[in-house]
Amino acid sequence: MLAYMHIPFCDSKCPYCAFNSYTNQSKLKQTYMQRLIEQLRFELEKFNVQKGEINSLFIGGGTPSTIPASWYAPLFEMLSPYLSKEAELTSEANPHSATQAWIAGMKELGINRLSFGVQSFNTEKLQFLGRNHSPKMAEEAIINAHHLGIQNISLDLMYGTALDTPHLLREDLKYARMLPINHLSAYALTLEEETPFYTQKNVINSEEALARTFVQEIIDAGFPQYEISNFGSYESYHNKGYWEHQDYLGLGAGAVGFLHHQRFYPAKKVEDYLQNPCYQAIEELSIEELHVEKIFLGLRSCVGIDRTILNAKEEENVALLLQENKLTCKNNRLYNKDYFLSDELALFITR
Repeated sequence: MLAYMHIPFCDSKCPYCAFNSYTNQSKLKQTYMQRLIEQLRFELEKFNVQKGEINSLFIGGGTPSTIPASWYAPLFEMLSPYLSKEAELTSEANPHSATQAWIAGMKELGINRLSFGVQSFNTEKLQFLGRNHSPKMAEEAIINAHHLGIQNISLDLMYGTALDTPHLLREDLKYARMLPINHLSAYALTLEEETPFYTQKNVINSEEALARTFVQEIIDAGFPQYEISNFGSYESYHNKGYWEHQDYLGLGAGAVGFLHHQRFYPAKKVEDYLQNPCYQAIEELSIEELHVEKIFLGLRSCVGIDRTILNAKEEENVALLLQENKLTCKNNRLYNKDYFLSDELALFITR
């Protein structure tokens, strides 16, 4: 079982970001952390979580590093009995706010993995993306985490911006390789509604050749691809857990939980969440919807698809894809050879 905790606060809002986050609600931070405790208690009971059952906690945002490490302590105290001994405990962090003291405090609580929102090591590109850190700050934050004994470190890079060229992306990757990381996430810039970038022209470079070249260079640099956007010698248990369709608790405003055939949606607006942290809209998922999800998720990752779940028509479509060398099969499990075609292949199989 997985657990996700959403921290919806940021020091600044990036022009491409559509995540549920706020830059003007700092006064609510402490109350929000108290409400998370209330919801956590509710979720542990609802999911009937047993001791040692949670194998991964991921704290995302927003910017988790805008919250003092000490404010997380009551949550970790409550969670502690339910975490497995080898649990992967991850927090996202912004190089601007992930100070040495914050990293040390989070490690003391049990955090053993940090994911830094770097996006680029190019100063002009960072400014273009509205990031509030410099390449040097990103480097120092990652090195600090390593020196403080964080076992697993990841960083995000973004590609597909108007500024990107093969040379710029190659330099970003070269810089990343020099740092003590064992995981890298690479995300294409997408234009999301209700973001400043959505209404602007010439902010995106959607050339598939650029993207394919960059992904291949990441792999060649020693970061094997195990999921559509994730690479590394270390494969995040949390990331893979989603593709494996594991159950997960969703804590915080705008988070999502999943149990068996239901999804749970806490209030998205932080003010509404503070009023009732245990309120949830519930989405009932049909057997067919879950079936299709397993196919889509499996093709977006190294998890693959158990061939025995396919119906006769889907098996016919898969046979064609195997014949065309678009899929491979090992131990009766299907694997995708080209993540750029993940959704198209899933649509073809389930049509």
